[in-house]
Amino acid sequence: MTLHKALEDGTRRGYLLTYLDSLALVERLHRLLLDLIKDEFERLGQAELTPVQALMLFNIGANEVTAGELKSRGYYQGSNVSYNLKKLVETGHMHHERSSIDRRSVRVRLTDRGHAVRVVVADLFARHAEALQARGSVPLDTLDLLNGALRRVERHWTDQIRYIY
Repeated sequence: MTLHKALEDGTRRGYLLTYLDSLALVERLHRLLLDLIKDEFERLGQAELTPVQALMLFNIGANEVTAGELKSRGYYQGSNVSYNLKKLVETGHMHHERSSIDRRSVRVRLTDRGHAVRVVVADLFARHAEALQARGSVPLDTLDLLNGALRRVERHWTDQIRYIY
């Protein structure tokens, strides 16, 4: 069904408009998240990393992974993994090591400097969660419902990529 046809049908129109609103909200939330991370590092006088790189360090945490695993495990969603890994190694936030078995494969892990960035991001997120909870802005059961709905959308999109071209 085309967008035009869906907009003509009242029931479909309502669902479509709500879905489009959700898509826009997810995009805005991601951009705001990156802005919050950027502001935190600027406030601390540590603006050498991009917010995307700081988030990548947070998501990797104590794990040792290959570049390919960064996407498959959900640690990084962008398209320029190699560039960001290279920069994080250059700045001393990540350590990389070629596999002794497959020289094409590189495993990466956080250095002490990378772990320090992870702590800053973790503290930021903990403060946000505490503030949301203290103000009663979003109750836990509502967050659970939201996460469940977002996981179902994620699963639907993943199925579209894998099975429908």
